[in-house]
Amino acid sequence: MTRIQIIGAPFSSYVWVVRMACEEKGVPYDLVPARMHSPEVLAIHPFGKIPVMRHDDITLCESKAIATYIDRTFAGPKLIPDDAREAAEVEQWVSLVNTAIDPCLIRTYIFGYLFPKGADGKPDRAAIGAVLPAMQTQIDVLDKAVARTGYLVGDSFSLADIYLMPVLEVVERVPEGSEMVQSAKNLAAYFARHAGRPSYRASFPPPPPSVPRNG
Repeated sequence: MTRIQIIGAPFSSYVWVVRMACEEKGVPYDLVPARMHSPEVLAIHPFGKIPVMRHDDITLCESKAIATYIDRTFAGPKLIPDDAREAAEVEQWVSLVNTAIDPCLIRTYIFGYLFPKGADGKPDRAAIGAVLPAMQTQIDVLDKAVARTGYLVGDSFSLADIYLMPVLEVVERVPEGSEMVQSAKNLAAYFARHAGRPSYRASFPPPPPSVPRNG
């Protein structure tokens, strides 16, 4: 069996997710840098999104499908529990990150810095300010969710945590986001703890050049 190929831009949070899944499982893989809509990506994803995967004669697109394949194909710690309830809770949190948390914290808040639309090419402070209450609500929800065990689901690191960690990493780089996370004591401890995981450090990507850094 050949090594898995993970194809996509190294700084993509979703590329990071599948790389971290490989690291957690101890699965050898090669990262093949490629942009969205590039020929090698379009050959697998009909809409040109990243990441995509090749493994022997198997090709897959969409990070959740790729991570599920990795979890079910290879030995190692389970990223999606066998228990039906906990498996459903992992799916629930992955969906919440993808459909609510990432759109708010990354696509709206962080993108307000990455792709500034204010005067003179500066961030639109009004737009950023407008999203802060929704951000605070989400941070409060996450703080409560990790308070009991230090994980989103059950008492072990799962695919739900893998999806959340790259979001928190980027949000932590910007002043308002960093202040919110650090003020949420359970979430701050959760982030600090899991940022030390070998899988997190081994797969840590370079940031896009224009991402602001706190401090």
